[in-house]
Order: sequence, then structure tokens, then C-alpha cells
Amino acid sequence: QVQLVESGGGLVQAGGSLRLSCAVSESIFSINQMGWYRQAPGKQRELVASITSGSSTNYADSVKGRFTISRDNAKNTAYLQINSLKPEDTAVYYCNAVMVVDGDLYEYEYWGQGTQVTVSS
Repeated sequence: QVQLVESGGGLVQAGGSLRLSCAVSESIFSINQMGWYRQAPGKQRELVASITSGSSTNYADSVKGRFTISRDNAKNTAYLQINSLKPEDTAVYYCNAVMVVDGDLYEYEYWGQGTQVTVSS
């Protein structure tokens, strides 16, 4: 079973930094796009940042200049560097990947289990 294993969340003071990681657990034929979403209590899940196989990136306006998404294709891992954290960044952060797993013919979308980021003021 394919898993996206996330790590790096935690409790941090406003202004602090965190680095989230998302590793794919299975042998992968190709990864098209990877991304990070977040969901705060009572709010809809929203896209934070995404990165294509060609390393083109996209960011939500609210995180531009503070968040940086990157990927290590050799390790099938994506990262989200979060700087200058604000209390409004508090949410569960989910990793997302659109990929073709070895043995499959088509690409599918996969989600991680989520990692909590809490920013205290």
C-alpha cells in the first residue's frame, strides 16, 4: 500500500521555522506533482504550495516569501520549509502526490496522514 509519510510538524513560537518532509513509501515509476495542503479547524483544506516534476512551483498568496517547497527526486521526497511562522499558519498540513506507482498503468492522487503545525503567539 502506497503511503506518504510526513514528518516535521510541531509546536513553535511565532516567527519560528519548521521543515516538513514527505517521503513516498513505495517504488515509484514517476511522480508528476507533489504539494502541501493545510486545513485549519472549521476551514476548508487549501493548497499551500506545489511543485512539478520539472521543479516549477506555485504558492498560495498567504505564504509567498515565507514558505519554500522543494523535492529530492532520488529520494522521492518533498519538503516544505516554513519560515516566519504566524499563528494563522496553525493547521494540519497534508502532503499530496500525483504519481504512477511501479506496476500501475495510470497516475493516481495520494494523500499523507497529516502533520500538525501549531504556532503560538
